Amino acid sequence: MKIIVRVLINAVALWFATFVPGIKYTGIGSLLGLALVFGIVNALIRPVLKLISFPIVVLTLGLFTLVINALMLMLSAWFGRKFGLDFYVNGFLAAFVGSIVVTIVSTALSFFVHEKD
Repeated sequence: MKIIVRVLINAVALWFATFVPGIKYTGIGSLLGLALVFGIVNALIRPVLKLISFPIVVLTLGLFTLVINALMLMLSAWFGRKFGLDFYVNGFLAAFVGSIVVTIVSTALSFFVHEKD
């Protein structure tokens, strides 16, 4: 149940990100599929990138994490297209702004959804 809630939160957050110019999707199935891909990419690849880029993150006082988030969004869209999901991120600036939107929306929704351990 916890995984389903996380996928739905990611889907809503990615839907909000589509209001950013340069981010587009076609169909709710693509959005739900990309939410699953986004969760997998964030669970597997993001920790490795954060570990490798730790010195840069420290030097920039954590601001480089925004760049990592943008790269994760772009990578998720790329993987999604490989699986036939129509979700497009055109350029780094769109990914950067979109990742900020995804972070804010998913944090806000996670705050309101109380998961029992």
